[in-house]
Amino acid sequence: MDVLIPAEQIRERLDALAAEIGRAYEGKPPVTVVGILNGCLMFVADLVRRIDFPVRVAFVTASSYRGTATSPGRLEIHDGLLPDLTGRHVLLLDDILDTGKTLTRIVAHLLDRGVASVKVGVLLRKVGRQEVPFEPDFVGFTIPDKFVIGYGLDFNDEYRHLPYIGVLEGGEG
Repeated sequence: MDVLIPAEQIRERLDALAAEIGRAYEGKPPVTVVGILNGCLMFVADLVRRIDFPVRVAFVTASSYRGTATSPGRLEIHDGLLPDLTGRHVLLLDDILDTGKTLTRIVAHLLDRGVASVKVGVLLRKVGRQEVPFEPDFVGFTIPDKFVIGYGLDFNDEYRHLPYIGVLEGGEG
């Protein structure tokens, strides 16, 4: 497996992202960080510990990949873990911006729940895969169109534990 983004580089970028987020939300808290499970787990945990203001943390599940699939299928969103978000500022965090469909749908879902605002942060933005127009507010890294694993991202529910982002052998898209 090739290491695309080493653990140290991830840590350094998270420090910078936390500072960017702090500037964007200055004077606006309370903020609720909403992570999209399961891939965001490491990203959310490490990032919120670097944010310098109080946040609530909540999660939604949304998935369009099943098992060993490397191409997205039908998107399913489950929001039973969300608290009341009416009037709250939300920072939506996801592991990767791929087609843009998941993030577009979840942002619309949160707006329908009456949030005050939604900003989106992604650890990775994959070049060449976006199918719908979507511009995140915060991006950790822009990566090529490779199938990546590690730091929360998986293949068949494996490899999430890796402290770096790697490219799976033969992993296109």
